[in-house]
Amino acid sequence: MTTTTPIKYTVSVTVNGKPYSAEVPSYRMLVDFLRYDLGLTGTKETCSVGVCGACTIMLDGAMTASCIILAVRADGADILTIEGVANGDELHPVQEAFIANGGFQCGACTPGQIIAAKALLEEIPHPTEPQIKEWMMGNLCRCTGYYQIIDSIKAAAETMGKA
Repeated sequence: MTTTTPIKYTVSVTVNGKPYSAEVPSYRMLVDFLRYDLGLTGTKETCSVGVCGACTIMLDGAMTASCIILAVRADGADILTIEGVANGDELHPVQEAFIANGGFQCGACTPGQIIAAKALLEEIPHPTEPQIKEWMMGNLCRCTGYYQIIDSIKAAAETMGKA
């Protein structure tokens, strides 16, 4: 039986404002690169096919399902993960609103929900409820029933509008 050594590439990215570089096999998914190569375990993988939203990150300013993109495709990119949303010990208004309004339960979907909600509020600072529902449609949650997530986003929009 013959085995082959996987082809490896050096991937260099900026994640949450910090430069990182690691050698990875050609088949490494971005979510695994973040979690296992960089030790940033906040991004979760639950579906592995890009439909649940748990692995949502910002890749060069665009929401991206990190479970369906190869790490080598992110070489040179600027990435925001859940670990980079807070400003040190100061939570982002979206994070504070999720806590205050029960926008999370088990936490599996929460990082992706927060990244998506933050992206929404950057794009549409005062979204209507139908806009929130449409934007968040790609982020699935089995625990909250979504009402608390919608309330959290509305509260964050209100708080951010006063800043």
